[in-house]
Amino acid sequence: MGASLKDVAARAGVSVKTVSNVVNGYTYVAPHTREKVEKALAELEYRPNLSARNLRRGRTGVIALALPELDAPYFAELSRFVIDAAVERGWTVLIDQTDGLADREREVLQGIREQLIDGLIFSPIAVGREELAARTDNTPLVLLGERILDGPTHHVAIDNQRAAREVTEHLISLGHTRIGAIGAQDSPGANTARLRLAGYRQALRAAGLPYDERLVPPTGSYHRADGAALMRRLLDLDEPPQAVFCFNDLLALGALRTALSAGLRVPQDVAVAGFDDIEDGRYSTPTLTTISPDKARIARTAVELLDALIGGTGRGGRRADGPPEVREVEADYRLIVRESTVGAGGA
Repeated sequence: MGASLKDVAARAGVSVKTVSNVVNGYTYVAPHTREKVEKALAELEYRPNLSARNLRRGRTGVIALALPELDAPYFAELSRFVIDAAVERGWTVLIDQTDGLADREREVLQGIREQLIDGLIFSPIAVGREELAARTDNTPLVLLGERILDGPTHHVAIDNQRAAREVTEHLISLGHTRIGAIGAQDSPGANTARLRLAGYRQALRAAGLPYDERLVPPTGSYHRADGAALMRRLLDLDEPPQAVFCFNDLLALGALRTALSAGLRVPQDVAVAGFDDIEDGRYSTPTLTTISPDKARIARTAVELLDALIGGTGRGGRRADGPPEVREVEADYRLIVRESTVGAGGA
């Protein structure tokens, strides 16, 4: 067994209460006494019992992260950053996959783990503001993604419309006038697709270029196979596009494969850009131009907001003085220009 507070107190010649004050960071401990305690803590290699501490505070030390797809690289990378930020607070993270299904997402909102978790970070696809407003579970909640904007709880996201416009403007600046888009969706939960399509159309309109529906084939999902199949459709047009903006990097990687298999040179014959800056795109041939959301900042901000909610409510409770002010936090992103739009050495 590790050293206890009583062991440390005996080694330092102080009371257990004094050791507890030092361990918990209280400031009203004399510098000389603090120094003795810290020396004893180091000598005995004391490790705090986080489980006991959390129980005293009425908490579990566990939060949940609910995402649509764990095998999607963007969400896998985001999960790692959430875990990193949570570990700094001594938290354990439970990860749940909803598959973007409405019933699964409603279960998450209604607190299927109410007695197990202190808080929830949630990226919904199917449920909307009505389901969120009808939520009866009191577990502190922070939202990610674009499905529920201006809702009744903290929310962290990037400006997808502005980012999509920026990457489309990049393609236009290279002289392309016939630009395709892969990723349009018309399902009720497709807010991300709608925002990225709106940004694409804004850029075309600002440049005086027409919007051609034939260049924007719809897709049901955002996987490599979808990008490959839709790129084939675009290349089979009488006038195929000179460039293609894919609404995520997996679609772009599939599109790249189809273009190269057709004997086309990228970007000389057709340029390709993506969105998300997943690691695969940095090692594809050619490397992928993309929008890079600040995933580390998104995760850290979400954890910070959740920490504040948990600290203000206690697990599963609400503030005595009413609900906290809701914050819409816009995270940063940047356009990363690589070989798929400008060629080797052009970035």
